[in-house]
Amino acid sequence: MDFILLKQDQATKARAGKLTTAHGVIQTPMFMPVGTAATVKGVHQHEIENDTKAPILLGNTYHLYLRPQLEVLEKAGGLHKFMNWNHPILTDSGGYQVYSLSGKRKIKEEGVKFQSHIDGSYHMFSPEYVMDIQRTIGADIIMAFDECTPYPCDYSYAKKSMHMTHRWLKRCCDRFDSTEPKYGYDQTLFPIVQGSVYKDLRKQSAEKIASFEREGNAIGGLSVGEPHDLMYEMTEIVCNVLPVEKPRYLMGVGTPSNLLENIALGVDMFDCVMPTRNARNGWLFTRFGDIKLKNTRYKNDLNPIDKTCECYTCQNFSRSYLHHLFKIGEMLGLRLNTIHNLFFYKTFMKEASDAINNNTFKKYQTDFLKTRKANE
Repeated sequence: MDFILLKQDQATKARAGKLTTAHGVIQTPMFMPVGTAATVKGVHQHEIENDTKAPILLGNTYHLYLRPQLEVLEKAGGLHKFMNWNHPILTDSGGYQVYSLSGKRKIKEEGVKFQSHIDGSYHMFSPEYVMDIQRTIGADIIMAFDECTPYPCDYSYAKKSMHMTHRWLKRCCDRFDSTEPKYGYDQTLFPIVQGSVYKDLRKQSAEKIASFEREGNAIGGLSVGEPHDLMYEMTEIVCNVLPVEKPRYLMGVGTPSNLLENIALGVDMFDCVMPTRNARNGWLFTRFGDIKLKNTRYKNDLNPIDKTCECYTCQNFSRSYLHHLFKIGEMLGLRLNTIHNLFFYKTFMKEASDAINNNTFKKYQTDFLKTRKANE
């Protein structure tokens, strides 16, 4: 992987760059649609590539490990070939999913023992095994195994957890560096900063993570219920420490306003289920405010979702038709909604990148959010 920082906005810390992987080049800042189990729910790969213009997808180690299982992926030649996606893929290590299992897992220094949410069977994830799993999955960018602390979380637990995440990172790096990729192309390992919402822990963790000198770095343990102001505060602390010349990935974030604020703080990469999950619930994002299709006001509205949007859905279908599909539970509606939301996210991230290159990002951010708020 190679990352080139192309432009730094003059009024903020927003950055525009170019990230190159074995499966393609990605302009940053960028947003990754979530394809947890080798699929972005509701749409197929042709639509993702051609209708939403997404340059990269996110898969999940925990879910892919359980289904379809590693032997299937290895026999197929890795996740790219298995799902017929010849563009970059990033895999989350499964740390967040294991964290979310709550009563069905036990965390030790060795790793995490957990019960499958599918059949109750027991499994063990160690840092070393998670590296082996992600070698077999074959994503371009893979994540270190960490513990994602909940919110709220007391200081002593957050500190203890952070130090264990750092020890696990050392084991991840040792295993990753002592093994080879399986499918003829390089993979890149990103460490993850933790520390909950404590300033000193976040700074300490960012410094420790940076000392490993990997090709990129991630910020985890946010967007887990904390107020947005705290998220921004922690992100700013971390971005002030992480090396400028390497990409920064804020995991699991979020709303359009979240993305723009964190871009202004120096983040380059994002992922979130929000655009796809909201689409399946009839919630559509537009630059003029959000549309909730279940509202009867759209029953006879023959306008497109957004007259300025160039996505396939807006160019071909009305709010009335999409409202009808949602009301009758037709799966086509979920697909069309998802195409629109993902295209919207890709579009405004591209606009943000252009604004950075033109030194107008702050104005773009202000105008974008003002227009959305005025129409909500």
